[in-house]
Order: sequence, then C-alpha cells, then structure tokens
Amino acid sequence: MDKITGQIIRNSLFYASEEMGIALRNAAYSPNIKERMDHSAAIFDSEGRLIAQAEHIPVHLGSLPWGLKKTIEYMEKESLNWEEGCMIVLNNPYIAGTHLNDITVIRPVYYLSKIIAFVANKAHHSDIGGKVPGSISFDAKSIYEEGLIVNPIYLIKKDEFQTSVLSILSINSRNPYERLGDIRAQVAANYVGERRILEIINKYGVEAFNEANEIAFEYGEKIFLNKLKEMKKGIFEAEDFIEAPDYKNIKLKVKINITDDKILVDYEGTDRQVPMPLNAVFGVTISGVYFVFRSLFGEDLPLNFGAFKNIEISAPTGIVLNPEFPYPVAGGNVETSQRNADLLYLAMSNVLPDLVPSAAGGSMNNVMIGGVHKGKTWAFYETIGVGLGGRKGMDGTDGIQANMTNTMNTPIEDIERNYPILIRKYEFRQNSSGAGKYRGGCGIIRSYLALDDITFTVLADRGKNKPWGLFGGLEGKNTEVVINKKGRRRKVRIKSTFILNKGDWIEIRTAGGGGYGNPLERDINNIFRDYENGIISFSYIKEYYKQFKKWKK
Repeated sequence: MDKITGQIIRNSLFYASEEMGIALRNAAYSPNIKERMDHSAAIFDSEGRLIAQAEHIPVHLGSLPWGLKKTIEYMEKESLNWEEGCMIVLNNPYIAGTHLNDITVIRPVYYLSKIIAFVANKAHHSDIGGKVPGSISFDAKSIYEEGLIVNPIYLIKKDEFQTSVLSILSINSRNPYERLGDIRAQVAANYVGERRILEIINKYGVEAFNEANEIAFEYGEKIFLNKLKEMKKGIFEAEDFIEAPDYKNIKLKVKINITDDKILVDYEGTDRQVPMPLNAVFGVTISGVYFVFRSLFGEDLPLNFGAFKNIEISAPTGIVLNPEFPYPVAGGNVETSQRNADLLYLAMSNVLPDLVPSAAGGSMNNVMIGGVHKGKTWAFYETIGVGLGGRKGMDGTDGIQANMTNTMNTPIEDIERNYPILIRKYEFRQNSSGAGKYRGGCGIIRSYLALDDITFTVLADRGKNKPWGLFGGLEGKNTEVVINKKGRRRKVRIKSTFILNKGDWIEIRTAGGGGYGNPLERDINNIFRDYENGIISFSYIKEYYKQFKKWKK
C-alpha cells in the first residue's frame, strides 16, 4: 500500500470517530451529553484493537478498549453471539470499565458476513437509579447502592430495538424520557461509525482497510519508541492521597520504570479497596496512565493500539485502583482518576521537569441534584472546573475542566429553564491560585439556589490536601463548600448529601492549581495584570510576592 492511501484511511477513521461523537451529541436529550459533551466514541478492528478514538473524555481512553476486551470475553463465556444487525449494551464497571452512569453501546461491523470492525461509544447518563438523584453518592458501601447494573445484553437485534431492555434502562432512572433519548443517540452514533467504515472498505477494499490499520499500529509504536529514546531512564516513584468523606487519607502510590523499549507502571503500595465509592476499576486506572503519557509525548502520538502496546501496567487485585466486585466505584471514575493523574505527573516531574505542570485543582467537583417537581421525578448532573497547575513558561489556565475530564460547562440558561434551580453566582475564585514564577490557575465559585425542595449531593476532593506546586511554587487553595439553610451559613464537608428547602442555597468553591517556580521570580507586570483582572487581591500580593512590596494599592 502507498503511504498516501494509508494516511487517508487512517485520518478518515479518526474523523469517523469524531463524527460519531457529533451525532451522539446532536441527538441526545440530556444537558450532560448535549451541552457538556460527556461522552466518547471509538473504532476497533476485528480483534478489538483500538484503531481510532475521538478526543473526547480522557477517563474513557483506556476504559473503552479494556471494556471491549472484557465484553468479548464475557460473551464467549456466556455463549452470547455477535450477530449481524445487533448492538450490545452494558454498564457494569467491572466489565465496561468506568462506573454505572457510563452506558456503553457496541456494534459489530460486518462485511461479507464477517466481523471486520467494532464501533463503540460510552456516555454518562445523569441518573441510573441508586440511593441519590444523579446516582453518585458519597457513602455507598457496595455497587448495589449505586444504581442499575447491566451486564452485556442485546439492545438491538436485526436492527430492531429490544423494547424490554429499553424499558429496564428507562424505568430505573429518575429521568426516563432522557434515558430513552440518550440511548437512541448512542445507537445513532454507532450507525454513523459503521456507515463510514463500510464506505472506506467499499472505496479501497477490505485488504487495504486491514493493511492501513496494521501500518497505523506500527506507526504509533514507532512514535512511542522514538519519544522514549529521548527520555531519562530509571525508576521514579510518587505518592498522593484521595480523601475519604471524613478527610482521612487514602494513599495512592506508583513506581514508574522507564527502560529503552518499555514503560512499566506499578501501583504496589496503594491502599486496599474501601467500602465507599472511591475505588477505581482497572479500566479507569489504565486511562490515567494513557492520558498522562499521551499528554507528555505530544499530539503526534496517535490514539491507537500501537501507541500504547509498550506500556505495561500492574495493580494488585483488591487495591483502590483495582477493586473486586461488588465494591462501589462511582466516585473512583471521577475523583480517584484525577488523583491518579496527579500521582503520575508527580513521578514524571523528575523525568520531564520542563513539561510536567504542577497539580491542577484535582477534582471534577461532581454535583448531583434531583427531587420531585410538578409531580415528576428529575435528576441533574454536572462537574465544575478548577485551576490548572503552572508549568515552565506558562501560568495555569483559570477555571477549566482538568486532566481526566474534558467536558464543557452546563449553560446557566439550560439549567434554569429545565430545573427548579437558580444559579446565584458563577465566577472565578479570587486568591485561589498557587503563587509561583508561573502561577496556578484560579478555581471557580458556582452557587445554586433551590426553588423547590431538592436533594443535593456534592462529591469533590482536595478539601484537605491542597494542589501541590513544583520547584518552589506554592500550593493552590483547597476546595470549599458553603451551605445556607434558613439564613444560617456554614462550611460543610466536600463529600456530602443535603436536603435543600426552597430558598436554601449551596456554594462550591473549587481548588486552584499549584504554582511553578519561586514566587519571588514572578514578573511584576504579570502580578499587576492578575490584580487588575481580579485574580488576586492586594493582600495576596503582600503575602506571596514580596518583590512587589513597594507598590501601594
């Protein structure tokens, strides 16, 4: 095959995965998918090897290939057959790879009665049952408290919906109408992916399709090995902590061994699995490793099987990063995944100090709200951005989704139009950034006023352990949650569930990123610019930037 044809096929498949995501977003019903784009799509070869994945949600990066492999194994074990015209649906995290809210839909693509590829997508559904609206609680002791569990089952046979399965998925949600719409959107996305694959095969032939994929895998491996040659070799370790609801530390530990042709990542020494929803299934752990190394290696490393085949990951069974069924995992996907990324970056700061940033705000700051309004049950889910860590030559970005999430914010207009909530405040959090030669980004303040009685759950982190700085940079400010009930305002735990009555409000103050480098070396013009923009106050300047001491307010 000539190189140009191979490149055309490879790029066409990548954009096919992007188009799958666009179709999913455009057809979805829920704000979480339609507005926040909390979904991912991918294309695999007939062996389940990743061909292309759209640049959607990093925490899905490793879980989709892992989940497809586990699904194939499950179907073989249970004597379920892939059939032409079928789609499989599942959400069991110990098979699919994230948490129950993420529903995965898989379609085998047939050509001349043989499977030539798989298309798959994963989307976060804002409610899948469980003990709290939004399904992500802070205190579930087993996965059975987190919502409906679905092992691989036919969603579609002979291109017809299995209505009984749709009924099960919808009736177990507080938003049955949204569930039906979002599931159908996922099905539409897979049809788009299948259509694009068959168009490529019809144009170039099945042999060219397979050959182009093998060439793409070889290219991905070649880029990886070339990047590895330039990297310092040796063993590099780090530890960090995720916080239990009572702020007790749960330790994550990693050892990264960089050799001439492999990267070995070992999580020996990480704390044992816990009876709370902070365990992260192994697919989530894999995603963190892939995300960090993809970000450090650069955009020229493609998202395919070959790019990651020389990374070996080991995590003892029964630790918080590789739990056993039925330990709860809802928060592990969204919070422990973030700490895993911080952990890996911290270890790699000894290898690539000019590339690795200081810690970001370190939490997705999950908000789950719901109740009964005008006689109907409802549920809403969103996450709130943080400050990114500073890095060499660059301040951290202010108020953005960091690391393992890549979603948008939910427009205030959409929230207030559809739910009994008023957004009181949405702004940058002044003085939250870690000081440094290159400061961390600042966090966000988002405040919710209840217009009816509601149940409000927040699952955040970095309430005690502040985002760390690097090379003299200072920590970012920690996460805070403030509640006002009946006119009484108080700080509360950042992993909690509350009943808010009409007129009560709650405010999430997200963490800022850590600083990079000595604050005394920060350019005075940049300090003044931050002050003018309201990022920092005069008192903050006096405390952290002594070189500005002669300046008067």
